[in-house]
Amino acid sequence: MGVFEYVKRKRTIQYVISLGLISLIAVIAHFSVSITGYKVVALILLLAVSLLAMVFDIFPVVLAAVFSALLWNFFFIPPLFKFTIATPEDALLFLMYFVIATLNAVLTSKIRKAELKAKEEEERENTIKLYNTVLNSLSHELRTPIATIIGAVDALQDNPGKLTDRDRRELYGEIGLAGTRLNRQVGNLLNMSRLESGSIQAKPDWCDLNELIFRVINMVRDKPDLREIHFDPQEDLPLFRLDQGLMEQILFNIVHNSQQYTPAGTIITIRADQYENGCRVIVLDNGPGFPESELEAVFKKFYRLPNSVTGGTGLGLSIVKGFVEAQHGTIELSNQDSGGARFDLRIPAEVSNLNEWKND
Repeated sequence: MGVFEYVKRKRTIQYVISLGLISLIAVIAHFSVSITGYKVVALILLLAVSLLAMVFDIFPVVLAAVFSALLWNFFFIPPLFKFTIATPEDALLFLMYFVIATLNAVLTSKIRKAELKAKEEEERENTIKLYNTVLNSLSHELRTPIATIIGAVDALQDNPGKLTDRDRRELYGEIGLAGTRLNRQVGNLLNMSRLESGSIQAKPDWCDLNELIFRVINMVRDKPDLREIHFDPQEDLPLFRLDQGLMEQILFNIVHNSQQYTPAGTIITIRADQYENGCRVIVLDNGPGFPESELEAVFKKFYRLPNSVTGGTGLGLSIVKGFVEAQHGTIELSNQDSGGARFDLRIPAEVSNLNEWKND
């Protein structure tokens, strides 16, 4: 038997086992759904997909994730034996299940590949540590917003006549915030995957740095926050040829990090200027700053400071460094003498004076 035939046969067996296991669990759950409820069935199916992802290749696991979502919809979500969904709440639950099951399958498979590669390079110990860190981060960062969404949906379903309009707005607000948090964490994981694969290429274009910073400030102000953000634009600042998407993500992650890890009342200040080879952006705050011994470690993947507040995967600043380097720039982190952190970002870029554009 050739290598190709062996791989094909192995994958066929994985497809059969994956679909068979999901079907068996669905049959067993069908007879106990009156006791457990159809939402518990989703957790059991998700657990089965997670276990398959630990031992099987990515394609059989992704198929199992999709198949489990369809089975859950058809046999358990009202109305039964139809692919239609009666309520927006159930539709939201189904969408969240589909996203998490598929994402879990893909990420777990990627982690397994990384572990095998590290084993070949005799870095097994470090890889296992990374694997555990990723799983711990995903366990909290994906489970917490999902639990918030399910709790809010349950409240909306179980008390339709008792909730006031204010209660409904608050519950919908919780769902929106949880969805935003989930979207941000998924985005960070995907960005880190793009960085590791080397698929990120800067696409510079002319941009107004002042406008870009104002867009970032509006993005981080979408959620309630007790920190002030100060930015005084320089009217004579020239246009810079930068990758606007990367720059927005860089500044968003830095400011969001400051919001998340500084006490209420902290003032975050952003400064933009030109230096000899491009643009310079400084983000500083008057918070507690970073321990001096940790300044070099904060840009590492999945690294979080000891005794950090709950939340976060430790990817935000790592992505910042990767996006800066993708534009051949540098970033330095230091503590101010007066207290607080200081991020000094420099990106080489072509420069064009605004007056030249006005005269064209």
